[in-house]
Amino acid sequence: MTHHIYTRVQAKARARELKARSETGLTYASALEQVAHEMGFRDWNTAAARLSNEPEACWQIGERVSGAYLKRPFHGRVHAVRELHDGAGYELTLHLDEPVDVVDWESFSALRQRVTSYVSPEGVSWLKTSDGVPHLTVARENAFAV
Repeated sequence: MTHHIYTRVQAKARARELKARSETGLTYASALEQVAHEMGFRDWNTAAARLSNEPEACWQIGERVSGAYLKRPFHGRVHAVRELHDGAGYELTLHLDEPVDVVDWESFSALRQRVTSYVSPEGVSWLKTSDGVPHLTVARENAFAV
């Protein structure tokens, strides 16, 4: 699974996740170091310094993004963003470059060009289709991928 890290808050959340999943008693400090290495930095201090230059919001209005909406790939831009309580996620409104047809029937179309969804800090919506696929996955086009 790829994790997109944009801010120190997200890097620390990833470290907490690693610590919680560890069966060897990984310390939080060691988890921070591991996250830094996953991101390509030599240590946590270097990663934290670099991340401090990034905006604390994952997405910025007007920023280019790509992903999938109801299983249809898209490219577009962020039209609006609102942070949910304590950075738990975001309400994103995206304007897609090309409308996507969200219906599979040949005799009917439902085109969507502007979509709004609640997503995790990693850009994955909590709502899922009946077969378990997230409604929306979105990533900045210039993000660190871990």
